[in-house]
Amino acid sequence: MTVPVFEEYEPAIDCTCAGCALQRRTAARAVAVRYGGHPAAHGARRALVLATAAGVVLSCGAAGAAAAADRGAGAARAGQDTDPEPATPQGERGPLQGSGASGPPSDASVLRKTTRAEIMERAQRWVAAKVPYSMEKHWSDGYRQDCSGYVSMAWNLGGNEWTGSLAKYATRIARNDLQPGDILLFHNPADPSQGSHVTIFGGWTDSTHSRYVAYEQARPQTRKQSTPMAYWNNSDRYVAYRYNGVSAGSPGSGSSTAFPGAGQFGPGANNAHVTRLGEMLVARGGKRFYAVGPGPVWSAADQRATRAFQQAQGWKGAEADGIPGPDTWRLLTTGTGRDIPAAGAGGSPNTAVVFPGAGYFQPGQYNSHVDRLGEQLVKKGYGKHYVSGPDPRWTEADRRNVEAFQRAQGWRGGAADGYPGPETWRRLFA
Repeated sequence: MTVPVFEEYEPAIDCTCAGCALQRRTAARAVAVRYGGHPAAHGARRALVLATAAGVVLSCGAAGAAAAADRGAGAARAGQDTDPEPATPQGERGPLQGSGASGPPSDASVLRKTTRAEIMERAQRWVAAKVPYSMEKHWSDGYRQDCSGYVSMAWNLGGNEWTGSLAKYATRIARNDLQPGDILLFHNPADPSQGSHVTIFGGWTDSTHSRYVAYEQARPQTRKQSTPMAYWNNSDRYVAYRYNGVSAGSPGSGSSTAFPGAGQFGPGANNAHVTRLGEMLVARGGKRFYAVGPGPVWSAADQRATRAFQQAQGWKGAEADGIPGPDTWRLLTTGTGRDIPAAGAGGSPNTAVVFPGAGYFQPGQYNSHVDRLGEQLVKKGYGKHYVSGPDPRWTEADRRNVEAFQRAQGWRGGAADGYPGPETWRRLFA
């Protein structure tokens, strides 16, 4: 049934083409004016809601409208993707959902106190759970599964914030003052859905402060990885912030520097202190010792990485036995001392150079070898095809970067197909 007052509204409510579907989503997800959105977009959103409501009321009944909508959705699924996601979508500011506390969004004047260690522990929980990215869904803790929801969770805020509101809970700091638990925030007020993003700073990966361990919520799931300062794109527009409710001082302030005791480490140990040790070692240059990443079960990788860190301080003999003591723990938790040198520079064996096999580098593959390959390509200067950085999922960007590296070796044809073999791997990690 035609509704004259809305007949000139574009896009059409019942049209399933890709263009109309995208415009409907853009209008529906427009940021509210009170949060910095554009009044025109807000008006379009209201028109969309009113038009949808009118269509239901004036149709032959709610059940008929629902059935028609379901048929339309089925037709769209049967064809091409008619409802593509924006590049960097995020939800609006709002309360916790599901099992989380209800009520209005949190008040910046009432801050929940926390420590850096607690922030990083919460951030690691989502990494371990591999929380899928979504701007609409909420995890079991009540926080929205996008980048700003992730920071809201890590900072233990009382509601779900967005990139346009996180700064009011924090104080701007210099990048060189960053400590674990701080954030790097880029909010694009002109178009928040384009480029706006936020990451949690996990520690420097080199002495030049050119890279850091970024904890972030991005497609396809929560991840942490070595990232250029400040990010892969829009790097100069990211601003460093420190949560106003965090304990003052260095990342080693208070109980976070307290050595848990030698008994927490070594063969047979299985606890959170082992995980934290591994994460600190990775942040200080020890990632190459871990095949799949640090965990609570003590392993030979933990001991090799600890020994490499101890040797980097100039320690020898019993002082570099690979088991952390009070001095090792203090240097790691305070971010002081020397980092683990790159493979070959300090004489430590690089067990990661062994080629894992061609089967790990194919379309549809998702594993730590792909992530390691991507990071090494970036280090060697062959990462220009990455948009948001390497991750465990094999993509066309990985293949093109590998191809560029192979061509730089003078290879052509099948020898430069973008898929790593034993010789590509050997040269890349040499």
